[in-house]
Amino acid sequence: MHSHAQRKCLLFYSFFLAALLSVAVNAEEVSREQIKSLDEQVQDVKKDVLNLSAELAKLEEKLLFPSNTQVSLFLSMHEGDDFRLDSVQIKLDDKVVAQHLYSFRELEALQMGGVQRLYLGNVRTGEHELVVSYVGKAPAGGEYKRSGDYRVTKDIGPKFVEIKIAGPESTEQDIQFRDW
Repeated sequence: MHSHAQRKCLLFYSFFLAALLSVAVNAEEVSREQIKSLDEQVQDVKKDVLNLSAELAKLEEKLLFPSNTQVSLFLSMHEGDDFRLDSVQIKLDDKVVAQHLYSFRELEALQMGGVQRLYLGNVRTGEHELVVSYVGKAPAGGEYKRSGDYRVTKDIGPKFVEIKIAGPESTEQDIQFRDW
């Protein structure tokens, strides 16, 4: 009888251990599934945050630079001009809105036909005075300074103005303005 009781007890403990192991394995599987689900939720939240950030950036630009008051000023050089541009200053309505000192790479890009946006801002509709001054070195080595002014007529909607500059050996005007 002692052996029979031991067997029953051993059988009971075996079933009890099997049940505990089954609960532990199920708990581990559930927690893995929950972790996997949480990770997917975190990834979804990250996507949502990135989308919201992009939308906020667009809204911020619309608020700061509404298209009906927006003006953009671009600078370019005549291609093939070996004039070395050092700096540019732009005034709009007697207020300096942009200044830039040029690195070798920037100058090289402009000489190859590149265009640089120097200013993006808001102005009211009507007439505005634009003054552009630039300094550089002529191929012969002397300093070369020029300045030019232009009347910008701002209507409702965005306004774009290209400022094209030339060096001393160019056949073009020193500064040309084109707007659209």
